Amino acid sequence: MGYNARMSTARRKAGVRGTSPKAEGTDPVPTDAVFTIDDLVVYLKLPKSTVYKLAQEGKIPGQKVGRHWRFHKTAIDHWLRGLQTVEGDDDGST
Repeated sequence: MGYNARMSTARRKAGVRGTSPKAEGTDPVPTDAVFTIDDLVVYLKLPKSTVYKLAQEGKIPGQKVGRHWRFHKTAIDHWLRGLQTVEGDDDGST
């Protein structure tokens, strides 16, 4: 299942209607969306094993609900912005 199909399913489950991925330059995924591991793999374009490893090591924001991982999109986006800051922060002060 491709990215658009997964995100369409996620929007439907979240009760979001009429949201077009190309509508007015908005994000196709609602900001309050909750991702599964499979959704996150598609969103981050990473291997499933990498996402599991990051989650189990606590390096990516997520919660385990029973045997299943769940990830809030806003937390993932915030985490990604933090990674960009850390990687771009090379001012030589160590």
